[in-house]
Amino acid sequence: MALKIVVLAKQVPDTRNVGKDAMTAEGTVNRAALPAIFNPEDLNALEQALRLKEQNPGSTVGILTMGPPRAGEIIRQGLYRGADTGWLLTDRLFAGADTLATSYALATAIKKIGDVDIVIGGRQAIDGDTAQVGPQVAQKLGLNQVTYAEEVLSVKDGKATIKRVIDGGVETVEAPLPVVITVNGSAAPCRPQNAKLVMKNKRATCPMERPAEGTAYDYLYNERPELSVRRAS
Repeated sequence: MALKIVVLAKQVPDTRNVGKDAMTAEGTVNRAALPAIFNPEDLNALEQALRLKEQNPGSTVGILTMGPPRAGEIIRQGLYRGADTGWLLTDRLFAGADTLATSYALATAIKKIGDVDIVIGGRQAIDGDTAQVGPQVAQKLGLNQVTYAEEVLSVKDGKATIKRVIDGGVETVEAPLPVVITVNGSAAPCRPQNAKLVMKNKRATCPMERPAEGTAYDYLYNERPELSVRRAS
């Protein structure tokens, strides 16, 4: 069956490469001093989504991220690996959002996207380690949820079969669609970026990144609508 899959992804500071300027005087993360990366466990989730796309012809994978305009780079990195589209949820009002506000914004965006079969994301982000956003999104949408997933084995007859880690072992569960799944960092690593997809999508942009009319490459966005990463605010 063809699936509509949304991957929740976050651009995070690379907390694995901290230096003397990594913290502010107030004791918070100095994001400007750290490179921004694709949250590692969200990459594990993206790999599961791409495998489902391959197993179910006609399926689509979209990247949904919330952050400042520069977070559009996360969507491009997803496109380079095989995702089909993306949505950037951005507004100055989102600055400093906690997990409650973040999950509300993401759930609202998913409702607007509509007819989503699977929402999948990493277990947690390395800049927060709360593991709260995925379950909160599921609760706000009223959807089934499976956490600590290691592998989405199959989707058949309206049900997803998922292998997940529990204390002392693993278990295999079935969950009716639509479902929210959060994936462990111990799951299969994400595939590398594909050179052909990089060339195809390297100019995919959000509206605020778009070159001014009359400048180089502005004509591409009329000829190739798929290069327009959608912005929701």
